Amino acid sequence: MKIDIPYDKDGKQSVEISDEINISFLEANDVEIKDTKETIDAAISNPINSKSLKEFLKDAKDVLIIVNDATRPTPTEKVLDSIYDEISKVNFKFIIATGAHRGPTEEEFVQIFGSYYEKVKEKIIVHDARKPDEMVYLGDSSNGTQMYIHKACASAHKIMIISSVEPHYFAGYTGGRKSILPGIAGFDTIEQNHKLVLNPAAKALALEGNPIHEDMIDAIKTVKQEIFSIMTVLNKDHKIYATTAGHIHDSFIQATHRANEVFAAPLKEKTDIVVSVVKFPQDIDLYQAQKGLENAKLALKNDGIIILVAQCRDGIGPEIFADLLRSCKTAEETIERIRETYVLGYHKAGKIAEIDTWAQMWAVTDIDHALLPDLFITPFESVQKALDKAIEQKGKDTSILFLMDGGLTVPLVGSN
Repeated sequence: MKIDIPYDKDGKQSVEISDEINISFLEANDVEIKDTKETIDAAISNPINSKSLKEFLKDAKDVLIIVNDATRPTPTEKVLDSIYDEISKVNFKFIIATGAHRGPTEEEFVQIFGSYYEKVKEKIIVHDARKPDEMVYLGDSSNGTQMYIHKACASAHKIMIISSVEPHYFAGYTGGRKSILPGIAGFDTIEQNHKLVLNPAAKALALEGNPIHEDMIDAIKTVKQEIFSIMTVLNKDHKIYATTAGHIHDSFIQATHRANEVFAAPLKEKTDIVVSVVKFPQDIDLYQAQKGLENAKLALKNDGIIILVAQCRDGIGPEIFADLLRSCKTAEETIERIRETYVLGYHKAGKIAEIDTWAQMWAVTDIDHALLPDLFITPFESVQKALDKAIEQKGKDTSILFLMDGGLTVPLVGSN
């Protein structure tokens, strides 16, 4: 059997596997896609527990519009097609919700804003969580998270959010409250929230009882401005499947239900080998592509092998998690170090270390191969070579699952 696997933005790698091998595929569920603009317009025209967009903007002295950075496939340009005429009637600015990520490159600004970039480039603020002089303290969550957010948000008369909702491996889902925390929050605020990540209840598709989500919800109660939220849900090809709008939390919750229809994928049983393909733009670096390991582990048998396929054009990404892994001889030591002291970024190291205690992690990336073994990951030049080695190790009776959008698809084992 010949299989084509996406690699980088437009490329692919091809592999051939004997027909004798037990092979299966899992990706996001097929859903009906309707006209994009009609889908967005319908949501904006029927906001959930909120004023209409026109009423929201009617008395706005100014509006700050929070949009995602280039690590998310959010169709910001498509949303702007539906709202630009309205927002142009008021004084508006955009802020890029980078969280603790780096700011966008010029190419990534175009990726985010598309044809609108030249019109709005002078109205864009890039959030930098590491600049405390740009943050304003609003108060504490009941969990003790000190809520610092970008001063542009604190001083804005009204706030809009444009985001997308898909599964997130510890916050439950992206979108909604996440545009503010971590999106435009200070570094210490993000760190205080994310230290809860080792709690087993912090996992994909989980909101109730998820300490990360509940702390986010509580912390952003300190933001008192009126908010109009637009949430999109994409299909496996990054086309808009659904849109919700209105109240920040209610529109988010409604979008999570639609996201489940796409990304919660039933799987009959676990397999010995999972090939987890992380697609553009989540394949930007290992820090982001790690989500492909998290989703893959849900479909993997004990002592199995995950083969991560992600270009990682920016390399490893933030070094803090890699430095921790490099400084530890074992996965158990890594986990113990995190329990003793948490630093933002350590959650990535903790999740990688947890998998290493019961499975193998291999990877096909553009990262210098010499850098990966210290991160408990074995590098391979191609998917074909990795699969050949995995089959050799596991035997011809092995089972292989190709998780074709491993950064987003959440396997639900036993629900097929």
